[in-house]
Amino acid sequence: MNHPSPTVPAPLTEPPRTQCRTFVPRGPTAARALGVFAAVRIAGLLAVSVAAHATEQNTFRLLGRSWDSRWYTAIATDGYGRTLHFENAVVQSDLAFFPLYPGLIRAVTTITPLTYGAAGLVVSWLAAGAAALGIYSLAVRLYDHRTATVLVLLWGLLPHSVILSMAYTEPVLTALAVWALYAVHTGRWLWAGSLAVLAGLARPNGFAVAAAVLAAAGYEVWRRRGRHVPHRLWTGALLAPLGWAGYVLWVGARKGDLLGGYFAVQRGWGSRFDFGAGSLTFVRHLLRDGDKLVFSMTLVIVAVAVLLYALLVAERAPLPLLVYTGVLLLITVGGSGFFESKPRFLLPAFPLLIPVALAVTRTAKARPRAAYLVVGALAGLSVAYGTYLVTIARMPL
Repeated sequence: MNHPSPTVPAPLTEPPRTQCRTFVPRGPTAARALGVFAAVRIAGLLAVSVAAHATEQNTFRLLGRSWDSRWYTAIATDGYGRTLHFENAVVQSDLAFFPLYPGLIRAVTTITPLTYGAAGLVVSWLAAGAAALGIYSLAVRLYDHRTATVLVLLWGLLPHSVILSMAYTEPVLTALAVWALYAVHTGRWLWAGSLAVLAGLARPNGFAVAAAVLAAAGYEVWRRRGRHVPHRLWTGALLAPLGWAGYVLWVGARKGDLLGGYFAVQRGWGSRFDFGAGSLTFVRHLLRDGDKLVFSMTLVIVAVAVLLYALLVAERAPLPLLVYTGVLLLITVGGSGFFESKPRFLLPAFPLLIPVALAVTRTAKARPRAAYLVVGALAGLSVAYGTYLVTIARMPL
């Protein structure tokens, strides 16, 4: 198989004339990929429901009103302004949470009779479906239908993929990110910039989408030697960071420190970017003293993610995917606080699975039983571990 160039593919500014101009791909293969994704996520939901019933817990509350979900629904209900104070100078302010997701929840409750928790689940489930379709569509352009379907399946079977079925923001960010990358790849710069704005309003690490758009635009300008650069490219590039920057500056203005206010809020939660010093300290504690299963799994998942990124580079993936994934990985590895949440932060980093999808696809051609065994094992791990996280672990996700 010929792999894409490590740089941005040539048709970045204008789609080929023979290409269909519809933005969303159609066809039985896309429907099949979505069906596979839906099947694995429904299996995960059923497992959580069974475990919740066995432990006398409420499934809806576990999925729609757990941990960060409660902060988002509170913002959707009453707006910003909630702060909790704890020992050791921990100050948890809702300003740490970006506004797009609670805004979507509020919109759904305005036009439907759903409660805020149910609206959060609807938004997340729809976003997860949109993300799966986007992952398939992008992978089809880069590789082939079979690899694209396997990639969607693997994304739905990540150890923390249960988050895709909960009222969390990762499905929304992934949907915006993948379609922004698809827009970059097809030369739709205004779409790319606009989706990057929304991604920047979804989560702190949504800045990775803007970084990818800016890197792709910069390469395109360099490739053209600055000549005949379409205005849509300049506009898309200028738009890309505005969502993330706008919210950070808004929080700064509200806290009386324009440039540092948002980061002070994050420090109150114990979150900061320290180039991995805090993570290394926690890993030393984990290796020396041992700790809960969740922490050990987190260490393994993050280590595998670093390896997969090296393989992604070796596969010569397109520049926007490398930048987007690299920034997400850097933020995850280099950030301190809430070590157990790092796998969740990596859920939007779907390109990490491309080397695995290629390997599974090649294996399926030569040794189909081995491929089925691998996928089956991953499915079992995903369902079992996801159910454990939600119903038994009782730790922040």
